[in-house]
Amino acid sequence: MVALLELLTVVLLVSIAVSFAAGLLAWRERPEPGASALVLMLGGVGWWTAFLVFELQADSLARKLLWSDVQWVGVVVIPLAWLLFALAYTGRDEYVRSHVVAVLAVIPAVTVVLAATSGSHDLLYRSTSVVSYGDLVLLHRTGGPWYWVVAAYTYVLGVLGFVPLVDLIRSNAVLFRGQSTALLFGSLTPWVTNVLSVAGMLPLPEFDPTPIAFAVTGVAFLGALTQFQLFGASPAPNWRARRLVFERMDDAAVVVDRHGYVVDANESAEPLLGRSRYDAIGESVASMLPSLGPLDGECRPEHVTIAVDGDDTPFDVSVTPIHDVRDRLIGRVVTLHDVSRYFRQKQRLEVLNRAFRHNIRTDTQMILGYVGQLSVDTDEEREAVDIVEQRASRIAGLGEKARVIIDLLEREQEPTRPVSVRELLDGRVERLRDAFPGVTVDVAEFPADCRVPATLGPVVWNALENAAEHNTNENACVNISVETHDGRVQIRVADNGPGIHEGEYEVLQRGTETQLDHASGLGLWLIHWGTDIAGGHVTFADNEPTGAVVTLDVPRLD
Repeated sequence: MVALLELLTVVLLVSIAVSFAAGLLAWRERPEPGASALVLMLGGVGWWTAFLVFELQADSLARKLLWSDVQWVGVVVIPLAWLLFALAYTGRDEYVRSHVVAVLAVIPAVTVVLAATSGSHDLLYRSTSVVSYGDLVLLHRTGGPWYWVVAAYTYVLGVLGFVPLVDLIRSNAVLFRGQSTALLFGSLTPWVTNVLSVAGMLPLPEFDPTPIAFAVTGVAFLGALTQFQLFGASPAPNWRARRLVFERMDDAAVVVDRHGYVVDANESAEPLLGRSRYDAIGESVASMLPSLGPLDGECRPEHVTIAVDGDDTPFDVSVTPIHDVRDRLIGRVVTLHDVSRYFRQKQRLEVLNRAFRHNIRTDTQMILGYVGQLSVDTDEEREAVDIVEQRASRIAGLGEKARVIIDLLEREQEPTRPVSVRELLDGRVERLRDAFPGVTVDVAEFPADCRVPATLGPVVWNALENAAEHNTNENACVNISVETHDGRVQIRVADNGPGIHEGEYEVLQRGTETQLDHASGLGLWLIHWGTDIAGGHVTFADNEPTGAVVTLDVPRLD
């Protein structure tokens, strides 16, 4: 039997060495999700195994009892650390909080205290005896009430730790199947061994070979660390990222860990990656999308060009960091939005802007200039010339409004610049009075320190101009008032003219025009779009007894 003692000692020492090696590799991977918990668990394994060796080698009953009681520190640490590792590694670290850990640590703490005082009570052990197999002397200890509490606690935490790993294997993240399978195999071995030992189904009922089984755990974890990139391509960001990324969203989305390895992607990303999303998992995103540049760099381009089906396509790129509950970076979500349509639209707007800014203005001025040189001999000729002048002036005005609209659309992406309402109104009110001397313009008192988006300037002018220009009342007037409440500013322009036709309202509400149903010009569209760009909305209403009220509701930027 001497050979049996030596054999057990050698096997246990091998288990300690393997656990130490795996723990050292895990220690080097901190602060990767789950690395610290794995170190703690392997440390518990080493503690339990080392003091089991001391127990086997002890030459007195007192020493065997001492080392047996000391082993409980490692025994109770293992299930707690296992659960914490499984939760953190799979991204469910929202459950790994200090108060949760404190509650879970109550039973281990009580167990250690009871083990240290086991000689004065029978809660942990009801009886203790010695069994000899030649020179191999083993303790036979019958469990007390608390022993079975600890056993139940251990198995419950073990099952809870297996659940997220099984879910990870069942998921589509092919990369993590090798990792999780190795972890499950390595973890199941000691758990099953412990169950068989507690049930008395092993050749040496008095000897718990669970620490020896942990040698298998160490080997499996070493394989997961070295062969399956246990922490090199961590699935922790995967769990959180699924809350941000929808599988079938139109935009391409790629989830990477903190090292830049792809851990998930949606279907829309496959044409960009040039391969199946399953084949892309575990690859470096920089190797597949080099134009992205460093994901954590401040100089990362806002737009990138990627070849899709042979065509160079521009994309707007946004990178969303993924943090755990302790605000540590564990990965990123890279979203790529196809902006080719936007770029085409921008190019068209630039062409139209140039045409309205130069061509139409120049041509209408030439028309008006040549019309002024025409000799008019009859009333019919005078009427024809007047019509030409009116139409040319109308085209010029239409072109000017179109130019202003294009300018507003181009400024939509620019940062919002605040301007005081007084600055916004004063100059334009004076300009209105000069342009329409027959119209009475009244401005009610308003807060002097009120500020609104500067892009509202052309909108206010068009609202004022429309109210005065189309006012056919003998006592034409335009009333302007400003109100503020709840962080909003309402600028009201009211007139006593004929009002706005109901069909104009319907076109604006519908947001589109048809050949039979359209607005009479661009003025109302300018007001509608400009207010929207300023972050607000516009409403049109009838004034009493006649006229219209235009209300611009925008955010206050004090």
